[in-house]
Amino acid sequence: MRYLYLLIPFLFISCKTTSPQQKAETEITSKPSKSLKPIEVTYKVNPDEVSSFLKKLASDEMEGRETGEIGMVKAADFLIDFLKKNNVKPYFKYYQDTLVRFKGPAYNVVGFIEGSDPELKNEFVLLSAHYDHIGVEKNTPNADKINNGANDDASGVTAVAEMAKYFSETKSNKRSVLIVFFTGEEKGLLGSKHLAKKLFNQKFNLYAQLNVEMIGVPMKRDYLAYITGFELSTMAKKINEYTGKSTVGFLPKANEYQLFKRSDNYSFYQQFKVPCQSVSTFDFENFKYYHHVKDEFELMDTAHLTTFIQDFLPAVTAMTTSAKREIKMNTK
Repeated sequence: MRYLYLLIPFLFISCKTTSPQQKAETEITSKPSKSLKPIEVTYKVNPDEVSSFLKKLASDEMEGRETGEIGMVKAADFLIDFLKKNNVKPYFKYYQDTLVRFKGPAYNVVGFIEGSDPELKNEFVLLSAHYDHIGVEKNTPNADKINNGANDDASGVTAVAEMAKYFSETKSNKRSVLIVFFTGEEKGLLGSKHLAKKLFNQKFNLYAQLNVEMIGVPMKRDYLAYITGFELSTMAKKINEYTGKSTVGFLPKANEYQLFKRSDNYSFYQQFKVPCQSVSTFDFENFKYYHHVKDEFELMDTAHLTTFIQDFLPAVTAMTTSAKREIKMNTK
């Protein structure tokens, strides 16, 4: 997640002074309606595959995945190979969506799963996460110099990759699905800004974007994840209706520090003005190694990550199959 390192010291101070009572008064969860039947998904996410994918992407081999460096290329090759093996086609001629005016290699990885409905397939649900990180430490005496970025954001990429596999195998999406692994997020949302403008100019028909950011460690709250821009759209409400549980909630810190504007969802919101939001479980209390060499696979809770993916499958399924656009921007 971009720019948070400037806020971290203040965030931990403020979080430590928040009482449980204050949390109960300020944190909101959209409770699912008991009259609505949640979406049923029989597909089971394989925890071993989740663990293996995350471990590979966050390995030293990827050299911290910095945009413009060889580690990013290695990570992109790994992601493209995954998409090919799971029969996810490139959206453009190639999987690589190359950023212009960037020194060194820089490209998003973009896959496409066509919808099954003759009309709805012209609408798109965008599932995304950024695969770049901050690379190798320079001028440090520490033995470990690689910022592996397991939580930030190999965890989110893992979730989106598993969702891509799910749709490819089940062919349950009536709308088309765009799978995007962004580069340049850590450089100022460069990858998402590039792709959002490009697709907008091509009159891309975007229904909604669900961006996944830092989900490798669970929160101690009564909902699984928080959503940025909670009050801006009906996305949180509909996700909880689709899953039949309190899957997403409101985290006050997300608004206080404008996290809606700090990840790749914001680039698409700026262009398309439709619901484009991020979900995360990094709550400023549960993980202290943001942009740190200790953000490694061994600290990730892969059981939690597997649960997260499994619990979100009904939501992304409904997003791609609802007869009408049920997720909408809230009017003032």
